[in-house]
Amino acid sequence: MKISSRVVILLQALLLVCCWQPCMLAAEADLRMKANELARKYLIIDTHQDVPYRLKKKMEDISKRTEGGNFDYPRAREGGLDAVFMAVYIPAEYEEKGGAFAFANEGIDMVEGFARDWPDKFVMTWSVADVKGQFGADRISLAVGMENGAPLEGNLANVKHFYDRGIRYITLAHSKSNHICDSSFDEVRKWNGLSPFGREVVAEMNRLGMIVDVSHVCDKTFYQIMELSKAPAVATHSSCRHFTPEWERNMDDEMIKLLAEKGGVIQITFGSMFVNGQVNKVSANRKKHIDEYAEANKLTGDEKEKYTREFLKENPIGDADVADVAAHIDHAVKLVGIDHVGLGSDFDGVGDHLPNGLKDVSCYPNLIGELLKKGYSERDIGKICSENFLRVWSEAERIACKLRSGK
Repeated sequence: MKISSRVVILLQALLLVCCWQPCMLAAEADLRMKANELARKYLIIDTHQDVPYRLKKKMEDISKRTEGGNFDYPRAREGGLDAVFMAVYIPAEYEEKGGAFAFANEGIDMVEGFARDWPDKFVMTWSVADVKGQFGADRISLAVGMENGAPLEGNLANVKHFYDRGIRYITLAHSKSNHICDSSFDEVRKWNGLSPFGREVVAEMNRLGMIVDVSHVCDKTFYQIMELSKAPAVATHSSCRHFTPEWERNMDDEMIKLLAEKGGVIQITFGSMFVNGQVNKVSANRKKHIDEYAEANKLTGDEKEKYTREFLKENPIGDADVADVAAHIDHAVKLVGIDHVGLGSDFDGVGDHLPNGLKDVSCYPNLIGELLKKGYSERDIGKICSENFLRVWSEAERIACKLRSGK
């Protein structure tokens, strides 16, 4: 019996699909295995997570798997996380109403409590030597950063107070300009960059070995920090403006180049609105609508909050994908080289607005897998996971010793 040429072609195609699918599945399984292996082989440090503020709103036992949030010990170990900067976040309103200093100290107390209450799972860390020495011990190293410099309250001595309490970087501002500098989110630019006190703060941070974090600051503030700081700076949780044009919260190419030229690193953050241009546009349009509606209808604070909550629930912004985060890493690497890029997720700081494949601290291997797909070597991945940031932290420590010695 003769078989028509069309049937032959169909049979060949079916045979190809039958052979191709198992090969693809096997390759995908090998990639996942390799990514998981590298997540355990290399030290992973995440430079920004908002766990303390999340737990201020609703306390949970993070030594166990929690129902809410993006961080807990079991998921962190699944993802290969070894060290994390717990961000002590101070809401912008504390600048005006007072109490920022006390609020920040309470946040530090909370982080210290994690290590005290669960010493088999968490350990405090204050230096690069601590982080490296603790690697492989199955405990997660907890460093502390301060998000918003409002707790300095105009007193330069408070920089040392917080350094002595373990703060190793300060994000100088948050959503509003403060007494230190102007914020990227605030249309009011009181100082046109750094305030006179802010300039003193940068110098004192250099002297102590505290890293200056340029995330959240406006462009002019950034350029003034680059001019003044004797130590490299870090963007602890920012991404590339190339993908989100005109959104000042992310860094443009020239800023990333200058940051790298001065020895610093950009720690790519994961939030969907940071890494996906379409999601960013939808988010901006939602905010514009809420503000305009609230003004037109003269909504009070509580009324606006209620309307915002309902509107956001009914109008989701959508999700980015883990591949979007890998694209930001790749863009920064192509701009400035492999030595100036790292990871700063902002877990527990952006709510549920996280990419598919990067919903919590168990997911670092998914991002490593995306980088492997792009051809990144093991050595490259080790640098991105921790080595680049630890180099900058070491340099901040070295310069501080030099400044204090007067040499």
